[in-house]
Amino acid sequence: MIAYLRGEILSINDKSAIILAGDVGYEVFLSGSAARALSGKKEGAVYTYLSVREDEVSLYGFSSPEEKELFLKLISVQGVGPKLGVTILSQLDVEKLALAIARSDFGALTAVRGLGKKTAERIILELKEKISEMYAVTSSDGEDASMTQTTGYEDLVVALMSLGYTKAESSKAINRAIQNGASTMEDILLEAMKNM
Repeated sequence: MIAYLRGEILSINDKSAIILAGDVGYEVFLSGSAARALSGKKEGAVYTYLSVREDEVSLYGFSSPEEKELFLKLISVQGVGPKLGVTILSQLDVEKLALAIARSDFGALTAVRGLGKKTAERIILELKEKISEMYAVTSSDGEDASMTQTTGYEDLVVALMSLGYTKAESSKAINRAIQNGASTMEDILLEAMKNM
């Protein structure tokens, strides 16, 4: 796997670059911050992710290990492929994206071109706790965002699913309950059931 690439920049635009390393020119699809970091330079380096699919092999480049790690978390979510992952990171930098996920900011996520509401909900549902722990993000009132809103989140989804609701319906109702101010698991569950 190609994890890091350094070399001469043969060409670059806001989406990709060709980097000459060891007499081989690698086309690398760049995040916004990686493109800005390499722009105007003769040489540069990126942290990379090699995507291998049946019909395509692509190399994606990032400006830092943290950005690459966040990208890997994004593409672990169903419905988020490498192209969408890079698009998200090109429109929201690491800090803004981490805050949007930790604070359940659907508006910030759905403002990204190509990112629909269901996928945004899935990203928040699956990554909120991990992101809050990784970046020690706090909510707007200073409370640790990884506390009450995310503790037992998956348990709440399972509880609603056991009542016959789909995972998507359950996730949506729980997110709505949290947005309406419910904070304890019991309150979130009761509020979610009212909205089903």
